[in-house]
Amino acid sequence: MRRLAGLAVVAVLAGCQALPVVETTSTIATTPSTTTITSSTTTTTLPPVVATGRVVDGGGRPIPGVSVAFGESITTTGADGGFEVEASRAGPIVLTKAGLTTVEARWSGAPLEQVMSPSTIRGIRVGAGAAGSDEHFRRLIDLATVTSVNAFVFDTKQEGGQVLYDTRVQQAHDIGAVDVWYDAAERISRAEAAGLYTITRIVALEDAFWVRAHPDEKMAGPWADPTGPGIRRYVTDLAVEACELGFDEIQLDYVRYAAGSTASVTGQLSLSQEDRVANVASLIEEVRAAVSPLGCALSADIFGIVVSVRNDQGLGQRPEELSPHLEAVSPMVYPSHYSDGWLGYPDPNARPYEVTARALDDALPRVNGGAVLRPWLQAFSWSPSQIREAIRAAEERGVGWMLWNVGSSFDPAAIPTDEDLAG
Repeated sequence: MRRLAGLAVVAVLAGCQALPVVETTSTIATTPSTTTITSSTTTTTLPPVVATGRVVDGGGRPIPGVSVAFGESITTTGADGGFEVEASRAGPIVLTKAGLTTVEARWSGAPLEQVMSPSTIRGIRVGAGAAGSDEHFRRLIDLATVTSVNAFVFDTKQEGGQVLYDTRVQQAHDIGAVDVWYDAAERISRAEAAGLYTITRIVALEDAFWVRAHPDEKMAGPWADPTGPGIRRYVTDLAVEACELGFDEIQLDYVRYAAGSTASVTGQLSLSQEDRVANVASLIEEVRAAVSPLGCALSADIFGIVVSVRNDQGLGQRPEELSPHLEAVSPMVYPSHYSDGWLGYPDPNARPYEVTARALDDALPRVNGGAVLRPWLQAFSWSPSQIREAIRAAEERGVGWMLWNVGSSFDPAAIPTDEDLAG
């Protein structure tokens, strides 16, 4: 309780009538919901201040799970991005969420319609072996401490369909896909304690376990049909569980039709490009509908080549159609995978900056709907200086990046520090 002697107390709240001036000794008692002014002349209780609004991304899509601080009160946006928060006194509205740039908005009394933008994610892959080794995982935490890395990308369902943690999704156990390498909740907790954004990579359609158990949804080899209701439900259930475990973002990989010689026997080439792309997009949309209300972002990996050509290469991936359902689109820009002569370079792998820059320039105008471009960059078969050249191409274009290395082996000399980037 505070005593104010001989002061004029005037309350003016947006949407509320101002109180009369009281020229006397007064005391003010405050609770979380009301403010009471008591004097020898009068006693008046101020109504609480209520702020409402909605938080959306650059494409106008609602963002659930945003922390909204107003006065002494805190709430969270719902599935529709909306919020209502009551406080005893007005103040700025501070919006925060992992992976998004914090916003402090002035409260005017009117409902707030606020756009939040993704922060720049600079991540490294944490494969099964790295996540499963205390020593390796500690080294990666230390690496993030001394470099600009601010995100870890864990595998929870990897190539071939192996599920790497003790999932509660019964179908994974039924088909024999579970092989526990690490405690996902514990690793998330340690990463978050280090201030890192956490992403999990879920391999969607390349799944030998699933097609062996469900031959009706098999296309060829280990590839499941993107339209199969069973595989869709299975991938979605794993994504939902990952959100519930605490991952900030779900990243779908192998969310496409087969490539190479397998494509010639799956039947996918008999489909139109429009049908292939629509089938992949609808799978992504189904996963998004399940994880977005839980507060998780959704991203997807796509072939690097599809950002530089106009057709889907038979894969069902085109940035224009997929990006409206995603928070981030991640082309795999690995110059070592491009054939000799690509983009006019006899050996693309020898030109890390130029090839990476060209791919990103091709991709940027094709990503829409509020999604951001966040490429996977090559962090294998190159020297640290070559890896830095690829990173430089991404940084100059204002996009985030993730470094791919199968063994999660990263040289600190290959990754710029925060001071390097600031300079």
